[in-house]
This record gives sequence, structure tokens and C-alpha cells, in this order.
Amino acid sequence: MPNDTARHPQVVSILRLGRYLIASIHTALDDGQLTRFQHDLVEQIGRGRSHGVIIDIAAIDVLDSFAACTLRNLARMAGLRGARTVIVGINPDAALALARLGMPPGIAPTAADLDDAIAILDELTV
Repeated sequence: MPNDTARHPQVVSILRLGRYLIASIHTALDDGQLTRFQHDLVEQIGRGRSHGVIIDIAAIDVLDSFAACTLRNLARMAGLRGARTVIVGINPDAALALARLGMPPGIAPTAADLDDAIAILDELTV
């Protein structure tokens, strides 16, 4: 009998790296999956007393208004839980969507890759 992971591949992974969490979105998420991701990530921030969160959206080609709003809310909620957020892997279409949908640039810094994101969090969480 195949395992559940084979039938339902993991769409998001949340890993701990020291005092940071790295959340990688592996495929486009529907609204329900985005809501679960938001809940799980905010819960893990509090449970692990994380100081920073890196959200990797490189696998997302297109962001709709709900996804953009969820990212904005995630950054705000993480801040309320004491963690800074950096977004990684924004492709040109996603950047355009975020700008058009009103994602203020001050909500979460962006980085080109994981190393840059960690460097940003190291500066922000001293």
C-alpha cells in the first residue's frame, strides 16, 4: 500500500535552522492550503521562539490577491510573534503581482537566495 506522501506530495516544508524557520512552498497552493500554511507557520514561530522566518516562493509562478494578502499577513503575524520575515525567490511575475496588489515594501525584505536571506535576518535580529 503506498504511503500518504506518495499520493499527496508535500506542498510546503517548514524547517528549523538555528533560531530561524525556513518555509518553502513547493507548488502553487489553493486558498485552503495557504490558510493551513499560515496557521502552521505562525504556530511554529511561537512554539520554537523563532527570531526569523524565510519564506521561499520560488516555485510559485503566479500570485493571486489571496496569496499576496496571505504573505503580507504572515509577515505581520510573524512580527507580532517576535520574528522578522524575509521572502526569497520572487520571480518577475510574482513581484509584479505583489506590487499591483499593494504589498508594501516595508512589510518584509526580499532576498535573491537563502544565503542572502540569512544574512538579512542576522542583521535584523541582532
